[in-house]
Amino acid sequence: MSRPIEIVEVGPRDGLQNEKAILEVDQKLEFIARLEAAGARRMETVSFVNPRRVPQMAGAEEISAALPHRSGRSRIGLVLNEKGWERCVAAGCDEANVVVCATDGFGIRNQGASVDEQIAALRAIAARKAQAGGPPITVTISVAFGCPFDGEVSDEQVLKVVRVADELKVAELALADTIGVADPWTVRRRVAQAREAAPDARLRMHFHDTRNTGLANAYASVEAGVDVLDASCGGLGGCPFAPDATGNIGTEDLVYMLERAGFATGYDIAALIDTSKWMAGILGKPPTASVSRAGVFPGPKLA
Repeated sequence: MSRPIEIVEVGPRDGLQNEKAILEVDQKLEFIARLEAAGARRMETVSFVNPRRVPQMAGAEEISAALPHRSGRSRIGLVLNEKGWERCVAAGCDEANVVVCATDGFGIRNQGASVDEQIAALRAIAARKAQAGGPPITVTISVAFGCPFDGEVSDEQVLKVVRVADELKVAELALADTIGVADPWTVRRRVAQAREAAPDARLRMHFHDTRNTGLANAYASVEAGVDVLDASCGGLGGCPFAPDATGNIGTEDLVYMLERAGFATGYDIAALIDTSKWMAGILGKPPTASVSRAGVFPGPKLA
């Protein structure tokens, strides 16, 4: 099996945004450099949010300025509103990942806006890009499988945003299990529905491993034909506005699972493990990704 699976590394953004430790710009840049050396070609490097609300994401402009454009690399900036879009354009990011929540409960707490207000912001961003240019836009639908405040999320709540993304001809659309509540069967159904509602959009999936279903959901996505998955080195991650939400699936865990099955990811798993342990030393806690704790198989033979 040689089918390639693209893994978008989100450690520098989603991985760090919920940590108590606040890294210096130089530490974030070294993290990014290590991840690229390990094979990351698309990476969420910064988030254009208010640093007073999420101090872990401060320094977005400085980080972007220190990352020269390189062929075959895409540095992604997270955008929540028109102000974020302006900062993303000015910073010269290669992509803008615009987040739209599937529920009002999460949207108001996370972004200070209802779903309809976020859709209006997405439309405004798309119009500004069409008029004045800017980086390619992707859309992530957060809490697409469950909301910590509103509970279960219906198919129609997700499809409402999917249809807008299709109308705006967004090239890539991600479904995010922000709090780690999805199951593989629901994942299959949502993938099929999104593909029907937005047939021209490339699908990407974003899973958290809060309830130990992240890799199972990634497997279900690949089986359903998805070729792009988000992951975070070391299993770092979480959301400051989602109680008890833990990390993303670990990049090294996803790479191990896929490459054992013969899929191509382009990552160096040994370098990922080294990077995971390096970051664990900075954060003062062990990595949650299983492969960084247990090692790869086959490993060195025991006497």
